Amino acid sequence: MTEEQPKKVESESPSNPPPAEPPKEDVAEEKSVIPQPSPPDDSKALALVEKTQEAAEEKPLEGSVNRDTVLARVATEKRLALIKAWEESEKSKADNKAHKKLSAISAWENSKKAATEAELRKIEEQLEKKKAEYAEKLKNKIATIHREAEEKRAFIEAKKGEDFLKAEETAAKYRATGTAPKKLLGCF
Repeated sequence: MTEEQPKKVESESPSNPPPAEPPKEDVAEEKSVIPQPSPPDDSKALALVEKTQEAAEEKPLEGSVNRDTVLARVATEKRLALIKAWEESEKSKADNKAHKKLSAISAWENSKKAATEAELRKIEEQLEKKKAEYAEKLKNKIATIHREAEEKRAFIEAKKGEDFLKAEETAAKYRATGTAPKKLLGCF
């Protein structure tokens, strides 16, 4: 945009020359009133500054007074441009700083979440292990109870078999001797 504006300024300068004052009779006065052309460096400096429509329409009345106002305007615009650049720079710094801190907070949050989830998995594994151990103990206890019950059943069956055998032997003895048992069913 700045490259286009200098071209406009340069093109406007030759096409819109300052209006010539009415011819005066005194040549000495004419020479003192005619403004001296500005050096080429000043014209380049003026060409780089953005011109508003008002500045383009203004016609130089007096050379040194107009030059001072233009230079003052250029200095003001330069100062405003520097302030704007500084402001943008500070905003960019603040944005980058905030982004960096937000990233650090996100990283901290993710690491804490990962640590907590790892701890949770560890506790779950410990609980599963304890649950398996208790289940194994209970199964073993159930197996022991079942084995003891089988032993007791076997003992009862063996005793029953012995009692049957004893009863048959006693009955055979009573039959052989012809005597009756002394206890009869315990109720009589």
